[in-house]
Amino acid sequence: MSPSPRYLPADVRRNATVETVVSLAAERNPSDITTTEIAARMGLTQGALFRHFVNKDAIVQAVMAWVSERLLSRLDAASANAASPLAALEAMFLAHAGFVADHPGVPRMLFAELQRPSESVTRRMVQTLLSHYRQRLQQLFDAAKAREQLDSALDVDAAISLFIGTVQGLVMQSLLSGNSDTIRRDAPRAFAIYRRGIEARP
Repeated sequence: MSPSPRYLPADVRRNATVETVVSLAAERNPSDITTTEIAARMGLTQGALFRHFVNKDAIVQAVMAWVSERLLSRLDAASANAASPLAALEAMFLAHAGFVADHPGVPRMLFAELQRPSESVTRRMVQTLLSHYRQRLQQLFDAAKAREQLDSALDVDAAISLFIGTVQGLVMQSLLSGNSDTIRRDAPRAFAIYRRGIEARP
């Protein structure tokens, strides 16, 4: 028999809370989500929720840690078995798109945190995630250049920014359309155009 939702182990409860917040963020403005709503969606009292998190900021921080771990793991898995560095870049691009399609609440939460006017722990976590992402891209771009897959005059810093910016543009379009699956559909075509701009000419 499965344990009652009121008596789950602490780590299971924390993960369930994170997934609940991501689900709620797909439906509405993350800034408007209350701990009352989170607890109600989980079938708990606020008191039970606060036994695992001291406040809403702690919950959001747990969400950001979850996003970082899940997204970076998916990117690493996608690129690990690619036939070449350029193929690995494409695999990462499509994996990121797939992650957003699977978890449409995630970009809403990231954008909400980045719009905060003041520095916060959560904002720094988002910045750290972006830094780790860029490091992975830098390694792949360096490897692709070493194998002469990329234009020798390519500005790698600009190419990395454009890679991330293209994903973000697809994310924004999917949010505006209200259909998260559009990013999965459009990502291969967008990367094909991006690739033509960076790869070495025959």
